[in-house]
Amino acid sequence: MVTSIRRYAQIIDVLGKYGFGIALERMFPGKPRFRLPTAGGPPETSTVYERIRLAIEELGPTFVKFGQIMSTRTELLPPELIEELKKLQDHARPLPFSEVQEVILETCPDIDAWFLEIDETPLASASIGQVHCAVLKDGTKVAVKIQRPGIPELIENDLAILMSMAERIDAVFPEIRVYNPVGMVQDFAQQIRKELDFTRDARNADRMARNFKEVPGIRFPRIYWEYSSPKMLVMEFIEGVRIDNPGAIQSMGVDPHDVGVRGFNAYLKMIFEDGFFHGDPHPGNLLVTKTGDVVFLDFGIVGVLRPEKRQIFINLLFALVTDDIEMMLKSLEGFGIIINEADRESVRDDLYIMMHDFGGGGDDTVHSLNFGLMVNELTETMRRYKLKVPMNLMLLLKVFVMVLDIGVRLDPQFNISREITPYLTKLADTNTLSAAYVKRASNSMIEAVDAVLDLPRNVNLMLKRWATGTVRLEIVDTDLQKLQMALDRSSDKIMIGLVVAALVVGSSLVLQTSSITLPNEVTLIAIFGYAAAVVVGFYAIYHVIFLKFRLER
Repeated sequence: MVTSIRRYAQIIDVLGKYGFGIALERMFPGKPRFRLPTAGGPPETSTVYERIRLAIEELGPTFVKFGQIMSTRTELLPPELIEELKKLQDHARPLPFSEVQEVILETCPDIDAWFLEIDETPLASASIGQVHCAVLKDGTKVAVKIQRPGIPELIENDLAILMSMAERIDAVFPEIRVYNPVGMVQDFAQQIRKELDFTRDARNADRMARNFKEVPGIRFPRIYWEYSSPKMLVMEFIEGVRIDNPGAIQSMGVDPHDVGVRGFNAYLKMIFEDGFFHGDPHPGNLLVTKTGDVVFLDFGIVGVLRPEKRQIFINLLFALVTDDIEMMLKSLEGFGIIINEADRESVRDDLYIMMHDFGGGGDDTVHSLNFGLMVNELTETMRRYKLKVPMNLMLLLKVFVMVLDIGVRLDPQFNISREITPYLTKLADTNTLSAAYVKRASNSMIEAVDAVLDLPRNVNLMLKRWATGTVRLEIVDTDLQKLQMALDRSSDKIMIGLVVAALVVGSSLVLQTSSITLPNEVTLIAIFGYAAAVVVGFYAIYHVIFLKFRLER
């Protein structure tokens, strides 16, 4: 608890430093448990979005990761904020080897029994872990990814604070509810907890390696499971240059254009054939070897696409390339995006303008730059109409744009239509997705046949219950209950009225004949009936008028 309060105070101090003190005062009115900072301190020339980015960088690894993931939500957040969040770098100050050595000893109590040597200077350092070069006992060179000590506890603490702040923002700032801050934090918490388990990273790498076992030119580092654990990952060390460095690639005698096409086709296979794709293709995670192989690194973020969703995404890409608005609308709805009927025509008009401005008119002139602008405009349209977009679609679009950006860096003339259309056509011709669709169609057909065969029996059972009076129709509705109560009250009043009328008529007949044939006692009873009818009648009239007056008030 003390740690949480101290961390909360640190976060509020940083937010106040960058000029968000007024918002904090609204979120935490009155006298807080710790001092709220005074506004001031941010650079005078910075925009509010730049100050958000600077504050996130100062708040540490959890918030940096959160900002990086939110930078993909282009359909939700303002473009200016997205641009700032894209600048967030997941680089952290390296820890001394003596500190990360404690984590190594948790997995490997005797380091000398496993490693000949471990380079104490890290190759790379990020918010969750850092990578060191090492040599196994058999002389194999490996890369050792080591989790920072104490990072799971820090992240869990920050997640609790983030959720608390999101709930307060949702309650205090109604205009921000459209961004669903609580949902954002929930999605982020699920993702970052997965990244904390390095064995999940290793399983993803092994699965992709199996998928590309027969594909030349694409490599994934081998995982040494016998030395790995949730906090330490030992993998094959592969030397290469970053994929966004065409000069270095050319100096190795490799054609950058071939590298771009090979990487692009690898992603097409991951998405459309495997349904399991690498979700973080920034240049630092893609290397090129001297032999021209493309090497994938870091498998903490992956995307999963079921067969039916793959077909929908194929249709979406065809729609973007061929300027087919109706196919695009149908594809978006296939991903679960709900378009209000009142906005449908406006959305259709905006998509038409988008395709007219950035599309290829159905020809072979859709360059990657145009496609990237088209995707950005598509996400802006979804943001404008507040359309809720599933994370898998946003991850797909993000991956495509990032891969195309790398393709353009390697070859400025990289053309998406020229590269993707033959592949999609091949998928359609060879029925690559047919096995999954045949299975779905078979299951649907079996269910339909079962329903048809069961129909006579179900109808016969219903008729028997109807004939024997065992059919029950249950209607539960408060309005029907109120109607029943009103009818009961009305029937009571009618009954009282009939009783009064009967007393009056009966007493009148008795009094009319009492002087001739009836004794005096009967006459007294008739007079008493008259009196009772008058009293009850006046009470009924008073009750009706009084109730009506009270209801009107």
